[in-house]
Amino acid sequence: MTELPSARPAAPGGDERVLAILAHLSPIIAAILTAGWLSIVGPLIVWLIWKNHSPLVRTASATSFNFNITIWIATVIGWICVITIVLFPLGLVLILLPGLLQIIFSIVGAVKAAGGQQFRYPFQVPILR
Repeated sequence: MTELPSARPAAPGGDERVLAILAHLSPIIAAILTAGWLSIVGPLIVWLIWKNHSPLVRTASATSFNFNITIWIATVIGWICVITIVLFPLGLVLILLPGLLQIIFSIVGAVKAAGGQQFRYPFQVPILR
């Protein structure tokens, strides 16, 4: 008796999950090591090297990069506002809130990737696909 092929796609393998987790967590690691300024490098490296490895890795690295570009832009605007003195309160919000969101959403993305699920960040400038 022959077995019918499964209609469900195969779950992502261990390597795919590890790369997707790395794409999500590398911005936090880079932010700690470089005071936040190189948080886009990790997801970009994962995307450049392993984008054709699997859809999970490609989506994880692209969305993580896009989200962290958005965080980086908000932080730069925040520092500009802090320097102007008049917009100091807005500047503090634009520095602290994106950093907090970066930590929260990166961890959520890594947990989803560990389960083999794709995670789309809520706020992102669509640069990589």
